[in-house]
Parts: sequence; structure tokens; C-alpha cells
Amino acid sequence: MAKEVFMPKLSSTMKVGTLLQWFKEEGDSVEIGDPLFEIMTDKINIEVEAYEEGVLLKRYFWEDDEVSVNHVVGFIGEEGENVPDSPPGESGAADESEKEASSTNEVGEEQSQSTEAVSETIERESGDKVRATPAARKLADKEGISLFDVSGSGPNGRIHSKDVSDYSHSSPKATPLAIKVANNKGVDLSTVAGTGVNGKIYRSDIEENEVPLETEVATSDRVKLDGIGKVVAKRMVESAFTAPHVTITSEIDMTEVITMRKQLLDKIEKQVGYRLSYTEIIMKSVAHTLKKHPIVNASLQGDEIVKHKDVNIGLAVAVGNGLLVPVVKKVDQKGLANLTAECKKLGREARDNKLEPASMSGGTFTISNLGMYAVDTFTPIINQPESAILGVGRINEKPIGVNGEIELRPMMTLSLSFDHRIINGAPAAAFLTDLKSVLEQPFELLV
Repeated sequence: MAKEVFMPKLSSTMKVGTLLQWFKEEGDSVEIGDPLFEIMTDKINIEVEAYEEGVLLKRYFWEDDEVSVNHVVGFIGEEGENVPDSPPGESGAADESEKEASSTNEVGEEQSQSTEAVSETIERESGDKVRATPAARKLADKEGISLFDVSGSGPNGRIHSKDVSDYSHSSPKATPLAIKVANNKGVDLSTVAGTGVNGKIYRSDIEENEVPLETEVATSDRVKLDGIGKVVAKRMVESAFTAPHVTITSEIDMTEVITMRKQLLDKIEKQVGYRLSYTEIIMKSVAHTLKKHPIVNASLQGDEIVKHKDVNIGLAVAVGNGLLVPVVKKVDQKGLANLTAECKKLGREARDNKLEPASMSGGTFTISNLGMYAVDTFTPIINQPESAILGVGRINEKPIGVNGEIELRPMMTLSLSFDHRIINGAPAAAFLTDLKSVLEQPFELLV
């Protein structure tokens, strides 16, 4: 019996996945564990493996299609098994008797009353309708042809498989999204070289071949906002306009932290093979302080403020034109050696785009460190549904008054952005004050 292939739900926030590519063609054999297709979620790109073995009988969606989670995207079964021409549950899907009638009456479908009964009416959002037989719909899906572009030769303009075949041979092969983009941009598909199988044209092919407007400055470059960059941009806007952000700052004297790091460098490197950085010391100090201020380790869920018992800290990592936030779980229970190894591992996986969904979920607080750049202070945007985020600037020597004397001290600025719906100014200030105390006297981490 044929088994459905579903769009997986890879995180609690995932509602749709964008299908990037298939690794198997219809008719290919499939083993358990074989990569079937690649999708882009609201967080990462990931390959989906097969959980059944057999033959890939049907693929319903193509490159750039957005598919709801748990929606059927294909079928795996034994060769020759019958499966629906359209995704089960989708408007216009034909039942088994209709498919059989279509296949046996294709030759004389214009005269056959039974074929008239199995024709499908397909409707798009604009309200336009087109009538087509299941066989025509199946062929159009296979060839990536929009039936709205095909002229039907049957009664009342009904489209038969021959109409689709004739259109396929007379027109360049392209995905439905590529056709839509080409129409919107006024691009002639016959002038575009497709990079897909048998020269099939994808959206990216059109964008690469797009001729710039004559009025555009010749030296201008256009970079499409897509993938992770698009997701990050959307989330930043949602956070900025949903949570009332307030940002407070404090300067930290890093003298003692620098001393402690020098003392621990060789020991931790020998133990785990990685060099201790200021990031791990700051992360450990933040976790220590969050345990004293649970309101900062909280999130807003509906009408309830949830104070989390675990301290799971996300670490913002720049990747290409986007941003990923791998999460280190239960930071307060880990030593600096373990934190160093885990942070380095997650950072490498983020840059290599190999993070698992579980590695980016469950965060309760986020740190964004720009200390490697010439940045003293900035205003970080909260990673919702968390209540706060800590921005870390560079360590820079400044003249500071110490016991009535002016001394040069290594100073670092911390910027705490918090959601004013959850945290008021005084609790946020108290948290930042205690964090300053821990960093300036890091022996507190031993207490």
C-alpha cells in the first residue's frame, strides 16, 4: 500500500516549508534514510529523509512551492500502485474511479460522456477558472506547466493531455513560479537558459537573466532578499513592532575577566581542544545572574508571563546575509570548559548551515556579541518570545577614575534590550547591575 510523504513540522513555530529541490524523480527507487527533498523552514535549510522504502510514485510540489506542515507532498509504494493525481485533501483531487475513467477514455474523450464527468475545474485566487481532465492535470504537474497558460481543445475549452503536450513542445519548460515571475517582469522565457533537468527554468534563472532598467545606475547591484535573510528581516520587523523595546547600557571593567581568561586558557585548551573566549565567560556570568532574576529569563505566551526554570542561552551567529541563533541548554549547570566546546561546535555548525532544528529551539535569553568589531554599543532587537537580549561591545581601554586616580582600564559596554510588557525598568536595571558585579568580580561564579 502506498505511503504518504509529508511536509515535516521541524519546530513549534513552523507553519510552512518551502520546497527547494527534490533528490529523487518519480519512478526512482527509495531506501529508508535516502535524502528525498530539501526544504527551507523559518530557521534553516534541511534535507528530509525517507521513512519508507519502495518507489517514488508521485511528487505534488516543485521548486519554490510553499507547503503547509503535515501536508502530503508525495507517495512512496510499489511500482504501478495507483495514487491521487492531486494532493489528498486539496480541491480538485480526483478519486480512483475518475482516474481509471480518464486513462481508458483518453483517445475518445471529446465524445465520451464518462470523460466529461471526470473533468476537473481548477480555480486560482483571482477567481479565474479552467477546466481540465485529470490526465491533463497530471501531465501539467509533471512538466511544471500552469494550466492557465494552455488552450483547451475540448468542449467548453476543456484541456486534454494532448493540449498540454502540444504546449510543452512549443513553450520553454518552467516551474509555475518561474512563469509567474517572468510574466510579472516581462521576461521572454524563450531567451532564458534553464538550469534544471532537461533545461527546466527556475525562478533563479529568470532573476539572473533579468535585464536592468535603463534608468538604473549602471554600477548598482541588486541582491534578492530571500532564504535566511528574508526570514530574519521578517522576524526583526515583527519583534520591533510587537514588543515595546527599552535599552539600557552599562560599562564593565574587564580587568579581572582578562586575568581569569589568561589563567584558564591553557588548561581549557588542553581539556577540550578549544581556546576559551570572552563569550563563554560572559555567557556563564549571564546564566549565573539570570538565576537571581527569573523575570528576565521569561517569555510572554498569550496573557501569561512564563518564568523558565532552565537557562537556555542563544548565541547570535552571522551567516552570509542572515543570522542564526543556536541555543546552549542549561548554561548555569555547565563549566567554562564544556561551554567553550559547545559554543565552538554550534558556531561552526551554524556557519556551515548544518544546525539541527533542536539546536535552535528552547532559548530563554539571547546574547549578541559584536566585540570583535569596532563597536562600543548598539541596540539589539529581542529574539521573541524571549523577554530580553544582551548586546556586547568591544573591550577598549579608557581613562577611568579608580580610588581618586585616573587609570587606563579595559572597559566593555553591555546593552540590555528588554520587552517593557514583561519587565519594568527597575528589574532590568537590577539585573544589569548584578551582571556588572559578577563580571568585575568573576570569583562570584564559584559561590
